[in-house]
Amino acid sequence: MNIVVLVKQVPDSGADRNLRNDDNTVDRGSANNVINEMDEYAIEEALKIKEAHGGEVTILTMGPDRATESIRKALSMGPDKAVHVLDDALHGSCAVATSKVLAAALGQLNADLVICGAESTDGRVQVMPHMIAERLGVAALTGARKLTVDGATLTVERQTEEGYEVVTASTPAVVSVWDTINEPRYPSFKGIMAAKKKPVQTFSLADLGVAPTEVGFDGATSAVVEHTKRPPRSGGAKITDEGEGGVKLVEFLATEKFV
Repeated sequence: MNIVVLVKQVPDSGADRNLRNDDNTVDRGSANNVINEMDEYAIEEALKIKEAHGGEVTILTMGPDRATESIRKALSMGPDKAVHVLDDALHGSCAVATSKVLAAALGQLNADLVICGAESTDGRVQVMPHMIAERLGVAALTGARKLTVDGATLTVERQTEEGYEVVTASTPAVVSVWDTINEPRYPSFKGIMAAKKKPVQTFSLADLGVAPTEVGFDGATSAVVEHTKRPPRSGGAKITDEGEGGVKLVEFLATEKFV
């Protein structure tokens, strides 16, 4: 089975994250950038399928030069090769444009199965798997907490707030996963050394047949108009109970529109 895993490099969610003042995009240049956490679960699931059914696992990333660091980290976990969509015109692309580029790359990779994280920690919009599946004309099995492969048939347990739904589809398909699906492996020293020699193919927009005017700020369907830093947390309000504590509490909650 030919499996492609979508991997995004994002600013570390455990550190401060900022937007650039010049164009209101995520400031990746000064951030500690890592693999999107949910994508590590997608990589692990792809490797488990390969170990059980054979095939090949390819990492697909769209991003600037520095994304190569995350590509090598992903390869050190065990995938066979990677594809890096790299073009200066991509800066400022919205989700719609990003899905167009990724779908164009996937069209050249002939994937039987595309696996990705359910969301990214920088955008958190959860729309990419649906958009890519629509562009490719294949099924989207999203929010999986379990994935079973039986020949060309895929079955997932789709995680919901009430429990889960069982959904099936045939390959080719796009599957997005939550962090409940498995436990990602740590790269071994052997894997880290091997990753340095694994092939990484680079695609430009021209290679994919996508015009620069369709991506970036020119092709964006949405934009951040302005932004401000989150205000510091205040010390809060202290209520001294002198017999009317309950009344004061309700009054405070009413002021904050909780009741």
